[in-house]
Amino acid sequence: MTSTLLPVAICLMSAVSLAASNVLVKRGGDILTARMVLSIVMALSVLPFAFFVPFPPRETLPFFVISMVVHWFYQFSAIRALHRGDLSLVFPVMRGLGPLATALIASLVLHESLSAWQIVGLVAASASIIVFAMPTGATLDARRLDRAALFWSVMTAAGVGLYAVADARAVREIPTPMTFIVWLFLIDWIGVTTVTLWQRKGAIMKAVRPQIRGGIVAGVLGTFSYGLAIFAYTLTDTAIVTALRETSVVFAAAFGAFLLHEGFGRRRTIAAAVLACGLLLMQAGA
Repeated sequence: MTSTLLPVAICLMSAVSLAASNVLVKRGGDILTARMVLSIVMALSVLPFAFFVPFPPRETLPFFVISMVVHWFYQFSAIRALHRGDLSLVFPVMRGLGPLATALIASLVLHESLSAWQIVGLVAASASIIVFAMPTGATLDARRLDRAALFWSVMTAAGVGLYAVADARAVREIPTPMTFIVWLFLIDWIGVTTVTLWQRKGAIMKAVRPQIRGGIVAGVLGTFSYGLAIFAYTLTDTAIVTALRETSVVFAAAFGAFLLHEGFGRRRTIAAAVLACGLLLMQAGA
């Protein structure tokens, strides 16, 4: 029982901290700059551990390169999605479709398979995303913005699937999982920082100043969340870890409604409940 509950507890803690981290990024207003601060804080938070973990073996470096590329794809897709839509719209789509993308990619790359009940749960969770994806804007321009946000949300979901599989494969090839976590975060900040410096040019300090407090907290939460997920990859199947972690959509949608004063409504409340049940069914059917 303990071995079964441990990955569940780890993934749920990861889900809450993931949701809180994204709320702080969205709340900052400047999504790109807030994401840069978050990434730098994540790198600094693991820097002390770099002196205590082994250097990645040379034969594992291609795994790091693949993970880094797909992480950057995920990050920039997420930035565009969060910039264009409400958190309560884009977060459930980009994170809720992640388990479906992960399951499909993991079956091809890692040769992992799901039970019948897990497939039912996955289908239920993915179907609820259609409800979230229905544009809610009252005007034509608002609905057009919703569609753009949804496109980038789907791209983000694809990124979730790609990095989940890439990271799971990498962490299973490296003798010490902490080595992967530490060095991934030490490199991760470079991409978004380079783009932010180019976009903000001479106004970078003015852009960063309002994001420091929220970015620091979000970065610490982000490190905690993904560190837990990486550890969970060593305990159970990739698709199950991703599915349980994506219960964060319920927390994030609730945070968006109560903290950011975004519209939620009965339709999304029901969809969030169905989504959470479907994701949890994937674990129960293991």
